[in-house]
Amino acid sequence: MSTLLAEDSLSPTLAHLAGLVDQYASPDFAVAHGGRVQTIAAGHYTVRGLSRHVRLGEFVAHKSASGVHLGEVVRVEPELIYVCPIEPGEPIGIHDTVIRKGAFRISPSDSWCGRTVNSLCEPIDGHGPIVEGLDRRSISNTAPPSMTRQRVGTGFKTGVRAIDIFSPLCLGQRLGIFAGSGVGKSTLLSMLARADAFDKVVIALVGERGREVREFIEDTLGSNMKKAIAVVATSDESPMLRKMAPLTAITIAEHFRDKGENVLFIVDSVTRFAHAIREVATASGEPPIARGYPASVFTELPRLLERAGPGPEGAGTITAIISILVDGDNHNDPIADSTRGILDGHIVLQRSLAEEGRYPPIDPLASISRLARKAWTPDQEKLVSRLKVLIHRFEETRDLRLIGGYRQGADPDLDMAVKQVPIIYDVLKQAPGDRESVDAFADLAGALKAAAGMGNPGAPIQRR
Repeated sequence: MSTLLAEDSLSPTLAHLAGLVDQYASPDFAVAHGGRVQTIAAGHYTVRGLSRHVRLGEFVAHKSASGVHLGEVVRVEPELIYVCPIEPGEPIGIHDTVIRKGAFRISPSDSWCGRTVNSLCEPIDGHGPIVEGLDRRSISNTAPPSMTRQRVGTGFKTGVRAIDIFSPLCLGQRLGIFAGSGVGKSTLLSMLARADAFDKVVIALVGERGREVREFIEDTLGSNMKKAIAVVATSDESPMLRKMAPLTAITIAEHFRDKGENVLFIVDSVTRFAHAIREVATASGEPPIARGYPASVFTELPRLLERAGPGPEGAGTITAIISILVDGDNHNDPIADSTRGILDGHIVLQRSLAEEGRYPPIDPLASISRLARKAWTPDQEKLVSRLKVLIHRFEETRDLRLIGGYRQGADPDLDMAVKQVPIIYDVLKQAPGDRESVDAFADLAGALKAAAGMGNPGAPIQRR
């Protein structure tokens, strides 16, 4: 009996000790007590005391004399964690307190439509604070499981004739626009952003020039801005903010997709997103593996892009249009090559076409939509195949014709290409301020009919 009493008297003590162990081992204890800054470098700082309580990719808060500043954990060691600060020029001192915050979460809402925010979902348009919704999401979500997703099958018109004819799109498709600097990626994106097939438009402007932000939002989107949300991280902001901008934007798009809406998701550009990841990874000591890019770049790209596309059964879709800046007009650089393999199609903009004054400078032979057959009718598919044959014949004989080696009547296909292709090129020209095309095939047929003076618009492009 005395033994039982002794054990009973020890029970509260043991329970108290067990509670203390659980408390000290829990992340909440780390939040309350925090760690301390140990070393400070140009792109990161290290913290001692949080290694057991944080995970890679989580956020921490650094307390300084000027306030509380966020940072992301980019490397974890037994005694130290490496943190990249979110804000540029953050004042950091040795032994400053750092506490764990966990995953960065946002709460999108329908009231955000028409607003412009930064990567932290703070309004930057001067229209007052934004109202948070009830749906709280981490910006590091994963894509829906592949076998639960809907199939893509509904085409839509972009209003850009060169795309609607040669590389038509479907709801839930992911398309890349590949071009060098100054060729017209942003201009083409602005034309696509006006498409009427979508309930919401979410735009991530990554590394953009500051002066172009208002031009894109006010001039390009115009009245469509009432159903759009823009997430902006300009070129002078920290690599962490540039890295977060597309993640924040795709999380907002997922909110509307899960409500059953069709969302257009635009990123300009994913190359600058990759550059931001490279800066963060290099600062944390990750070695490069391909032309200066570390392995984490090629891990993060598919994680972002796979989150777009059709949602689960009963949800909506996220149609992604992504611009890719090819370094030195090399369309096989690591980022372009990696991204091309993930997307469902690519539009190639050629500098030579822009120099000829053909806008948008889309190369119809190099541009491919992997879901085009779901958007074309069988007759349209046959027609486009014939058009590509004519354009290829016209382009491969350009030098021959320039030196006077072409003789009319020797090659019927070439004769037809010489007559028809310049007309096709004229139809494909389209400035940002031009009227959107309602039916690109009808526009092409009308132009060919007017040029040939024939009653049947299909006749000039048939094989003789």
